[in-house]
Amino acid sequence: MGLKLNIATTSLLLLLASAAEVSGDIIFDVTKYGARTDGNSDISQALLKAWGDACSSPVASTVMIPDGTYALGQIIIAGPCKAPINFVVQGTVMAPVDTSRFRAEAGWITFQQIDQFTLSGDGVFDGQGKIVWGTKCLSSAYCNQLPINLRFNFITNSMVKDITSRDSKQFHINLLGCKNLTFYNIVISAPQESLNTDGIHIGRSSGINITDSTIETGDDCVSIGDGSEQINIQRVTCGPGHGISVGSLGKYPNEEPVVGISVKNCTLTNTQNGVRVKTWPASHQGTASEMHFEDIVMNNVGNPIIIDQEYCPHNQCNLKSPSRIKISNVSFRNIRGTTSTQVAVKLICSQGVPCHDVELGDINLEYNGNEGPAMSQCKNIKPNLLGVQLPRICS
Repeated sequence: MGLKLNIATTSLLLLLASAAEVSGDIIFDVTKYGARTDGNSDISQALLKAWGDACSSPVASTVMIPDGTYALGQIIIAGPCKAPINFVVQGTVMAPVDTSRFRAEAGWITFQQIDQFTLSGDGVFDGQGKIVWGTKCLSSAYCNQLPINLRFNFITNSMVKDITSRDSKQFHINLLGCKNLTFYNIVISAPQESLNTDGIHIGRSSGINITDSTIETGDDCVSIGDGSEQINIQRVTCGPGHGISVGSLGKYPNEEPVVGISVKNCTLTNTQNGVRVKTWPASHQGTASEMHFEDIVMNNVGNPIIIDQEYCPHNQCNLKSPSRIKISNVSFRNIRGTTSTQVAVKLICSQGVPCHDVELGDINLEYNGNEGPAMSQCKNIKPNLLGVQLPRICS
């Protein structure tokens, strides 16, 4: 018994030899595990060793990437861990430029199966995506094979704050199966020409908060997929990009309901779309309900308000067969500013399952062009109208 105790004590002392203690947490610094700040040497092994030691710690711990520039290959950082764990990135982490070094349809950095996790530190995750953006995305599945900057799979009761995702090759941040996860003060940066680079994509997750963040990208600033429940988006600045979207929904069988979406106090500038709900025609069955968009400022935004149940981006759809996604309990309130398209409000619902209980109140959108005033376009819908209606809606 004494021999076993001595071995355990010795192992713990060796573990702590690579760590320091700050503010009560044990700090596992990747440079103590051999990580180099030359921007060329892959720190994957050093990071995995630091993470392994921190994750096995019985007390709260922190993995740290300090100031500097680091090269990092494709990596999975996984739990479960024995105690709450922080991941602090103070430097700039660079992805490989060569896409052959990634497994298809995987992420660059994947965090998975971790509870009570915090990612923070004012650091930058640079996907170095400029070399892969191009016209291939318009005609093939090429973009879907590219790595996502940050994947969060089955993360619970956690927070991501103060980080920057830059120039991802595909989506910047992707969520799957997460619960009670908050994103605060996030910066996402990529140019308008960066195709298929959604800022934050949410799928089959619940209790997700995105607040006080800035997203500039070449696709949706936030996209909400099937199985998303209780999603709260507040004080997000979006643009350039394609706006904030629910969907597209209905393309695949067995999609889960979308319910409880709240988008408030956001500002969209020079985006291709504003706030929208989109479903495929000839779709599989599904539902999307309790979606509320309120206090939104539009600055030169195309299509500021959209429900589009004939969504068909590459014109390869059967528009004769209606969408089978049932949309209900939707509101657009206090949405104001300027539109770059004359059709400012577009409500195109399914002939098979028309939209139900859709409300628009205090809409004030002015068209920037010379063709005339802003207009609305409506199909298979009788919305509830309250307060100011500029343009006149469905009349």
